[in-house]
Amino acid sequence: MNDMIVGVDLAKSVFQLHGATADGRPAFRKKVPRQQFLRFLAAYPGAIIAMEACGSAHFWARELISRNHQVLMVPPQYVRPFVKRQKNDATDAEAIVTAARQPGMRFVPPKTDQQQARAVLFRARERLVHQRTELVNALRAVLYEFGYVLPAGLRQIGRVQAILDSDEGAIPRLVREECRDLLEQIAEQTARIDERTRKAHQLADGAETARRLQTLPGVGPITALAFDAFAPDMKTFRRGRDFAAWLGLVPRQHSSGGKERLGRITKAGQADIRRLLIIGAMSRLNWLGRSRIPEGSWLERMLARKPRMLVAIALANKMARAIWAMMTKQQDYRIPVPAAATV
Repeated sequence: MNDMIVGVDLAKSVFQLHGATADGRPAFRKKVPRQQFLRFLAAYPGAIIAMEACGSAHFWARELISRNHQVLMVPPQYVRPFVKRQKNDATDAEAIVTAARQPGMRFVPPKTDQQQARAVLFRARERLVHQRTELVNALRAVLYEFGYVLPAGLRQIGRVQAILDSDEGAIPRLVREECRDLLEQIAEQTARIDERTRKAHQLADGAETARRLQTLPGVGPITALAFDAFAPDMKTFRRGRDFAAWLGLVPRQHSSGGKERLGRITKAGQADIRRLLIIGAMSRLNWLGRSRIPEGSWLERMLARKPRMLVAIALANKMARAIWAMMTKQQDYRIPVPAAATV
């Protein structure tokens, strides 16, 4: 059975299975209820189980690995080219097997339950931040209808409270009540965000990986938590450039005939880590961070001739490569010493 590969098209209730031998010949096609999935695969000990890296895939990967199966999780975008004509569960399962058998295929490593728990905490905080932003924008839109133009940002909440407490202006009582209700919802969301931020800081302080990452300028507890939750093992990348490319921090290529054409960054990798690295890079380029940039460094030279956002992308790329080196060598970040000028 070690030569058997089983493609699984995951679903909520019924799983579609496609079994094939090592040379690709079909062995069986079968629909299996969720409750009988593990029991059915017990008849194929040591088989290779291939599935798309989608919802619940990491859970089933852990369950199958604990039963001595080898699990291959294929990114969905790499399965799509192998779907034959009509798309259905059976052809999807067959396409998963075909994709998994490709020599140069890239696979997604299964996540542990602790990694998924950190991802849930990170997503919960992000969701609350988006909801609070929506409430703040709704409050600004209401006041705008009555002649009050407020800048964007949470810092304007105190100004909004002063407007509502003032008797000046033609704001009806009903509108004031609705605005105060929005302020209460914003305060509740802020309290929830602060609670999750506190938990993120505790996790970052208690994990060696997160502590090491925070020695890199521009990386804080939230970025360290996202890295711990979403980033794969750094040993899967041959070099730091490969990790930066996985994050989507490299230009998209449209090269042909020996002529190199580079476009915008690909944005093809993990969006949360990429976004947080760019935010961290921008924090090093604001008015306070610029005072700490060494004179004559490549960063200072880039800022002198390139737009700030482009420099932030380049700095985020360099931060990603530094993270790869820190993780693979198990070392904290060391500030580079400028080379002595030659006479």
